[in-house]
Amino acid sequence: MPKSIIKDKFNRPLRDLRISVIDRCNFRCQYCMPADQFGPDFEFLPKSALLSYEEIERLAKIFVSLGVEKIRLTGGEPLLRKDMPVLVEKLAKIEGLSDIGLTTNGVLLPKLSADLKKAGLKRVNVSLDSLNDELFGKINGRNVGTQPVLDGIRAAREAGLGVKVNMVVKKGLNDSEIIPMAEFCKNEGLQLRYIEFMDVGSTNGWKMDDVITKKQIYEMLKKHYELEPADADYFGEVAKRYRYKGTDVQVGFITSVSESFCSSCTRSRLSANGQLFTCLFNGNGHDIRNFMRNGATDEEISSRIIGIWNGRDDRYSDERTAETLKNRKKIEMSYIGG
Repeated sequence: MPKSIIKDKFNRPLRDLRISVIDRCNFRCQYCMPADQFGPDFEFLPKSALLSYEEIERLAKIFVSLGVEKIRLTGGEPLLRKDMPVLVEKLAKIEGLSDIGLTTNGVLLPKLSADLKKAGLKRVNVSLDSLNDELFGKINGRNVGTQPVLDGIRAAREAGLGVKVNMVVKKGLNDSEIIPMAEFCKNEGLQLRYIEFMDVGSTNGWKMDDVITKKQIYEMLKKHYELEPADADYFGEVAKRYRYKGTDVQVGFITSVSESFCSSCTRSRLSANGQLFTCLFNGNGHDIRNFMRNGATDEEISSRIIGIWNGRDDRYSDERTAETLKNRKKIEMSYIGG
């Protein structure tokens, strides 16, 4: 099926689709699913509300026909969804899809990496916010040490998957780990991506004062390493990347707070229950699941997605003010995926 490239009101093409396959997680990270908000009595989506693998496959094919080239599977923790390699295999067979990635906390990678790679997964982004066991246990809200995650990284690499490490940095919590994490990843040949603490959702207690900016992290790194800019791989690439001089190892920054990349954002997000979101910071989803389950044809679904994307004018990070922070409807990270 030839691709029909669609663009939004700011001429941004639809290139990337992030699919949340589950809203549950085995961690309770402070910046995503804090334990005091997501306790034992929290009501997660019932199985019937989740998109089936067949529904995800069908929608993915439609999105690819509209220009999507890359899909990332997210959650919650996506590896909690049963038989994930089955879904990956379905997606890997879609003609025109060039890349399938997955964001995970890594704990289940020792069990699943080989099957995921065989199914067609290309790469994983593993969340690791500290190398200190006590601090990491505090951050993840489950007192889980770093070893299960490190084992997951090792298993993914042994299986032949590309691996990047994501570190969300929050002032006063884990900023002391910025250099140790850089040293570890540099020595291991892993690309590390520092992520500014973001105002996603309303449960993580976000304040601007808690943000360590890319500029601040970069200045810290410069005291220890020589860095040189790396060229962007494609239009819409999120990470601002640098290379440790004399090596092939890179470090990147996700700067959605201090250096907005709204102007080149090509990402759409599909929640676990089939709501389409056009921005990580926009809580107004568009129901695709029920539209599909009520008998819509592929052409009708395609037309609906085109209409939504053509009308997209999101540029939240460009417009972030005290007023928008207070009044904007937001969706939780655990529901929409990262």
